[in-house]
Order: sequence, then structure tokens, then C-alpha cells
Amino acid sequence: MALRIGDTVPNFTQKSTEGEINFHEWAGDSWVVLFSHPADFTPVCTTELGTVAKLKPEFDKRNVKVLALSVDDVDSHKGWIGDINETQNTSVNYPILADPDRTVSDLYDMIHPNANNTLTVRSVFIIDPQKKLRLTFTYPASTGRNFEEILRVIDSLQLTDNYSVATPADWKEGEDVVIVPSLKDPDVLKEKFPKGYEEVKPYLRMTPQPNK
Repeated sequence: MALRIGDTVPNFTQKSTEGEINFHEWAGDSWVVLFSHPADFTPVCTTELGTVAKLKPEFDKRNVKVLALSVDDVDSHKGWIGDINETQNTSVNYPILADPDRTVSDLYDMIHPNANNTLTVRSVFIIDPQKKLRLTFTYPASTGRNFEEILRVIDSLQLTDNYSVATPADWKEGEDVVIVPSLKDPDVLKEKFPKGYEEVKPYLRMTPQPNK
């Protein structure tokens, strides 16, 4: 059965390029981005793994661990890492899970038979420190993922978890946010949003980002 937002993600123990990983233990109290690949030595995924390596400081400062998965074995992954480092001018600095038995691919519903019944689709899972699934993206094999968008979503999730706000379309860190409709008491609004807010409509109230 497909995972849905809010579900506790399943645990697994699997080999990786950085040793055996028990997923829940490895994640600890961090957020996690788990992203899958159809196979090693594939062109689009090579660029993606290099991009994530370059962005790892951005994930680190958000308390996010990144974990790639490909259905090949660890020895194959290590050979692929050499190509990634060479062609993308970087150094892969996070683990890549091996999944030759499709254990994780099946647990996380990464194989879509109508696309290809042997290869994993290119999925992204954002998981919070409580091991709850917060977002999924699924991309076709032909389209490289936008990891700046993944960072943007994490910024939104971490902000909205801690303040009574939501983020509007195309929002970026530092821009105005939306006050949730359930907040109506003027005294509560004044306390929570001392910078004030603009009432565009009774249900659409914009306020400066609270933690800025």
C-alpha cells in the first residue's frame, strides 16, 4: 500500500556505501530526505547525486540528513560514486542505500509497473523527526529533480510546524506568510503577530515571517 502524508514510515535495515543502516536509528532526531534512483550509472541521476553533494551544507543547517537509494549493490554504488565525483566536480558525502532485493523499494512503493516493472521511479520522501511522512514527489525518469524546491518545502514545513502560519504560492524564506484561518481572536492575533498583518480578505491575512 502506498504511503500517505502523516503515515509513520516503515523501518528497514539495509547495506549502504557507509555501512549497514537501520533507518529509524540512523535518522535519529533529524529530518530526512530519502530519494530513489532507477539504477546506477544513469545520466540524470548522476547529475542529481552530484547536486545533492554540493547542497549538503544547506541540508545540514536545516537538521536534514540525505539518503539516496539505488537498486544495485554497494560495490556498484562505489564505482558509480567515482563517476559522480569526476563528472560533477564534487565528492559524494552521504550514504547511498543498496536495494538489490527491492526491500525498500517495495516498502516505499517505488516501483510503478505501468512505468517500468523492474526499475524504481525517481521518488522523494521528506520525513520529519517523528518519522512521519510529510511530502512525496515522484518524477519520471526523463526529468531531473529540483533540489532547491525540496529545500524550499523543508523551510516551509519547519516554519509552519512552529508558527500558526502557512506559506503561499512560490513562497521563499524571508517572504510574507499566511495566517491560518482558524485564528480569529484579535488578542491572540496581536500576541502571535506583533509585526501586524494585512487583511486582504477575512480568510486571507498576510504577515511578515514570524521568525525573521
